[in-house]
Amino acid sequence: MASSLTCAGIVWAFLSFLCAAASCVGFFMPYWLLGSQLEKSVSFGTFRRCSYPVRDESRQMTVMVEQCGRYASFQAIPSAEWRICTVVTGLGCGLLLLVALTALMGCCVSELISRTVGRVAGGIQFLGGKCPCGEGMGM
Repeated sequence: MASSLTCAGIVWAFLSFLCAAASCVGFFMPYWLLGSQLEKSVSFGTFRRCSYPVRDESRQMTVMVEQCGRYASFQAIPSAEWRICTVVTGLGCGLLLLVALTALMGCCVSELISRTVGRVAGGIQFLGGKCPCGEGMGM
């Protein structure tokens, strides 16, 4: 199979894929914040959580659910800022994955990635990498 990428482009494609995969795994894992509540270990990420409290109406008390799961709905995510973080981080991961998969296809298909397409892909990749980092820096 012919490639439309130089050696540097092939290295960029594989590193892009590894970074996109790591970003997506980090986005989906519920281990962003760790702590304890009601003497149980808890953790949560943007849209998943482990060991979380729920109100048991039959016993009129709060109990810990010791399992991992997603929030019941988008509105169940604790705050507007956390919902924005979920959307922005998910968008960034999607852009990174799009560029990485396109670059990997460029390793196998000749004439797929030109100099202009590479520059545009680099710009998209920059934006995709900036999305998850931007909200922590006041952007």
